[in-house]
Amino acid sequence: MDIFANLVSGITGVLTPTNLLFLGIGVVVGMLVGAIPGLGPSAGLAILLPLTFGLEPTTAIVMLAAVYYGAMYGGTITSVLINTPGDSASVPATLEGYPMARKGRAGPALVIAAVGSFAAGTVAVVLLTIAAPLMAGVASSFGPPELFLLIIIGLLTLVVLVGRSWLRGLISVLIGFAIGTVGIDVGGGEQRYTFGSTELINGIDFIPVAIGLFGIGEILWTLYRGGHNDDTMTDVRVDRRSAAFWPSRQEWRDSRGAIARGTPLGFVLGVVPGAGATVASLISYGIEKGLSRRPQRFGRGAVEGLAGPEAANNAAATGAMVPLLTLGIPGSASTAVLLGGFLMWGLQPGPLLMRDNPDFAWGLIGSMYLGNVMLLVMNVFCIPLFAKVTKTPFRTLAPLIIILCAFGTFAVNGSVVEVGIMFACGVLGFLMRRYGLAPAATVIALVLGPMAEETLRQTLLLQGGLGLFVERTPSLVLLCVLVLLLCAPVLSAPLKRAAAALMPRRAAARAAGEAGAAEDAAPKA
Repeated sequence: MDIFANLVSGITGVLTPTNLLFLGIGVVVGMLVGAIPGLGPSAGLAILLPLTFGLEPTTAIVMLAAVYYGAMYGGTITSVLINTPGDSASVPATLEGYPMARKGRAGPALVIAAVGSFAAGTVAVVLLTIAAPLMAGVASSFGPPELFLLIIIGLLTLVVLVGRSWLRGLISVLIGFAIGTVGIDVGGGEQRYTFGSTELINGIDFIPVAIGLFGIGEILWTLYRGGHNDDTMTDVRVDRRSAAFWPSRQEWRDSRGAIARGTPLGFVLGVVPGAGATVASLISYGIEKGLSRRPQRFGRGAVEGLAGPEAANNAAATGAMVPLLTLGIPGSASTAVLLGGFLMWGLQPGPLLMRDNPDFAWGLIGSMYLGNVMLLVMNVFCIPLFAKVTKTPFRTLAPLIIILCAFGTFAVNGSVVEVGIMFACGVLGFLMRRYGLAPAATVIALVLGPMAEETLRQTLLLQGGLGLFVERTPSLVLLCVLVLLLCAPVLSAPLKRAAAALMPRRAAARAAGEAGAAEDAAPKA
């Protein structure tokens, strides 16, 4: 009953004209940000975060959360219409949505993606409503040793899952750690890597780094790839008044199972720190292809290969809120930016957030119910409008984005040095993309690095020191999880070989079963 009462209170708190206005602005801006090729939710949140500085915390987080899940769907629009994923989680939408658009089925692809996102997002918010208080209750018993291990597990998951190799993931994390060490040593009080600059005594702020890596870095990367000269966009028309705009009954039937499977998968993977929407989306695509009776259709416009990953990445976006709200640990780059917003407004996410700031926490959860409904309506009725945004030339967008990045960075602290740091991080972000590193891992490590240092120092100061990691049951369980993660690269090759050996047997058994069924169904001579 407490959960229900808190949820009603949160929804009621959001139902003010101001909050609803900024919720709607967040949904629209999120879809526009997602629809702009090469920008994505992380960059959009980083650029827009400083602009919310003067708002009430609840209003600001309601808008930013709406930008977050609005952008998750916006990336699908570019994937389907111009074969360019707005972010990495939208890659499966490119594989199946664009072939559908080439066949004249762009409308059904976008509608199914919208409905799948709405269904998954709504179910995931229900799961978030139940899971967040439970996890906050468990996490309230955690001490510095457990929090330190949780942070390390999140970072290790990131290293294993992000990027094309664990070595590149590790380098990306270490870059974030290195940036996070600049400033005053909280233990000894000495300056670290400030080079005598008073501007760096308090460390490098999270916002210029995030804006530089995601905003300026993406602009430079797009220029490097020649995106400013790309005139090869296919002119795919989307007309809502046409009967071909809506999916057929067969497409609905093919989609519903994929959406039902992708939703819980995405939520669970979203809760795991470091996994995130991209991993959920790709795993869901692999599952749908593996379960399909006609896997040869995949890559040619299989609607279940679009619906499942879309449901998974939207559910993962909501699932990532669980560790953010209850542990203060971001599960993805986008939630790392949201964490920066929490800190900017003087709020500390963690086990005590829901107890000490119930209006804020439950207002955020309540706004996600309303935001999903608003997102569905806008998705279905404004698809033709957002489709036109995808045709805006990059040479028009790039200068506007650069000006917005510089203005947003300067607006937070009025520091020219931070603007310089932002541009330097933009170059760093480009070089990381150029050499296969992961800026998202760097941003998360920048947030978690100082937290890991602080919790480790607190653990060492407690009676028992390092022995606490094996003396306390929760920390011992987390330590076992950590060991399993460290063994993952060694175990992955044998597991893949075992799975490869198993799949042909399953396929042969399925083919034999279908052949037997055909013989039974054939008329007897």
